Amino acid sequence: MRIYHNPACGTSRTVLGLIRAAGVEPEIVEYLKTPPDRAELTGLLARLGLTPREILRRKGTTLETLGLDEAAMTDAAILDALLAHPILMERPIVVTAQGAAVCRPADLVAPLLASETAP
Repeated sequence: MRIYHNPACGTSRTVLGLIRAAGVEPEIVEYLKTPPDRAELTGLLARLGLTPREILRRKGTTLETLGLDEAAMTDAAILDALLAHPILMERPIVVTAQGAAVCRPADLVAPLLASETAP
């Protein structure tokens, strides 16, 4: 199990706590310190079944706060913005062998934990 984590985010800390409480020690990727490259991010999007636009944060640092007009941007341009400014990525994202999810709200991690801890 891997979590794309921001320790400054309450929801991300909650999800990490839920994972550990289930007896799993995930690989922690502090994506602000070690951002994904293009191949990793596009692979992550494919696992999630989402577009770059669908993993944009809607609170805090957004494209608008960076002076970018989201409505006018293509998915390719948003992907470039995510690569240049990883803070734009919604968090936390949890990846397991069985699936992946943006775990906001935190209880969205439950199905991933169930598949990871099932006998």
